[in-house]
Amino acid sequence: MEIHHHQHPLLLYLLALACSLACTESLNRTDFPAGFMFGVASSAYQSEGAANQDGKGSSIWDTFTRTHPEKISDHTDGDIADNFYYLFEDDISLVKEIGFDSFRFSISWPRLLPAGKISGGVNREGVAFYNDLINELVHKGLEPLVTLFHWDLPQALEDEYRGFLSPNIVDDYRDYVDLCFKEFGDRVKHWITFNEPNYFASGGYATGTKAPGRCSNYIGNCTFGNSGTEPYIVGHNILLSHATAVKLYREKYQASQKGNISIIVASYWMVPKFQTVASRKAALRALDFMFGWYVHPVTFGDYPETMRALVGNRLPTFTTSQSNMLKGSYDFLGVNYYTARYAEDSTSFSSVNQSYTTDSHVYLTTEKDGIPIGEPTASSWLYVYPIGIRELVLYVRRSFNNPPIYITENGVNDKGSLPIQDALNDSLRLNYHRSHLSNLSEAIKVGANVRAYYVWSFLDDFEWEFGYTLRFGITYVDYKNELRRYVKQSALWFKSFLQKENVIRNPPLLYPE
Repeated sequence: MEIHHHQHPLLLYLLALACSLACTESLNRTDFPAGFMFGVASSAYQSEGAANQDGKGSSIWDTFTRTHPEKISDHTDGDIADNFYYLFEDDISLVKEIGFDSFRFSISWPRLLPAGKISGGVNREGVAFYNDLINELVHKGLEPLVTLFHWDLPQALEDEYRGFLSPNIVDDYRDYVDLCFKEFGDRVKHWITFNEPNYFASGGYATGTKAPGRCSNYIGNCTFGNSGTEPYIVGHNILLSHATAVKLYREKYQASQKGNISIIVASYWMVPKFQTVASRKAALRALDFMFGWYVHPVTFGDYPETMRALVGNRLPTFTTSQSNMLKGSYDFLGVNYYTARYAEDSTSFSSVNQSYTTDSHVYLTTEKDGIPIGEPTASSWLYVYPIGIRELVLYVRRSFNNPPIYITENGVNDKGSLPIQDALNDSLRLNYHRSHLSNLSEAIKVGANVRAYYVWSFLDDFEWEFGYTLRFGITYVDYKNELRRYVKQSALWFKSFLQKENVIRNPPLLYPE
């Protein structure tokens, strides 16, 4: 497959020339501590394709896109996606050429265990694929960061006992990750148990917008579900699965494999809408319900007090031994950050129509007095708010014992329908990353313990319920033309940044008008 990045030499010359003439607001990797890791991120369902190839079983996302195409913006699916399953060698070469240190990907549980369980048989072709991918990364000098669960639960377990709604999931998840540690742990030094369990639980079980598409009928268009109880049950079983996996890794593998393990939680930064006590409390409550829901238990062994008070007996409880197992169950903390919200106190909640979406008693908005919180993007949920990344990591430092932090996702999207020339000249994305990295650098200087930064995403891909209507990649994927890859201006900016060249805010256009 042809990778189109022949533009590099001329563009890099222009970048260097422009920078030497006017290097204002310069930033490069030397603004970050020695050993700081820069990487790009991906996930199995969003990029691999090969959905029914080489013995892979079905996942809840295979089922969701097939049975509820109306819930995907463009009625598409991840059957082919970026075809990363077949094209990974070229893609990894490009990651290396740009100059990144690390590549984050997820393992598809149903690709390894089509029936979801070890007893149902291990798919050796799936194991071989991930071995080939990991070996290629190691060969290229790239550090693998491996996510064990990025939302694609085996459909077999959903059918058997409704997946994460059942405590049965804990043992099956433990067996699955045990297989991964055993097969890949000699080369993988950075593990993630779960990606964004807060979004998985809320999207899949409170609003019904993500697989498996459950919610109360007063919240969304769902056939089954309970938005007031199921997100919390799912979250609870995820936390117990996480703690079990970390215990297994620490007791059986960590000493010999010398890796580390974590969970990834995503959050908006919450800005008090008004300079009032009520608004400030609302912002902290919103952080508890979005971020603390998972980070508080894995740090301190229980849910935040605000959640206990407001959710009451709908929030499950941990036994003493479960609480002890959860406490301190990470070696670093994975944080995904994209955007921010204004938070204000809300009185419009119902004791009848209960839902995770309203339990916090907070009203979140993207504008104040008609002015958006940041620069708008192609998504109604994503406004550019770079200071939020600084505030969030400093909040983590203050509130959760100053753990090592990996920013495991940060990025911005364009419309999927842009002409290729416009998509390649992605100045919004370039400035987004530059401004977020600048704020991150400032946070580190005042004590935030941040160790890594991953761009979401390396390739344009299948963006869940938004299908292919949005592009997050620093590499353009031409879905109409053999899935060819073209580097965007932002990728070339990163190349200069990572080569320790001073990079300016706006390099020349990739393809001048």
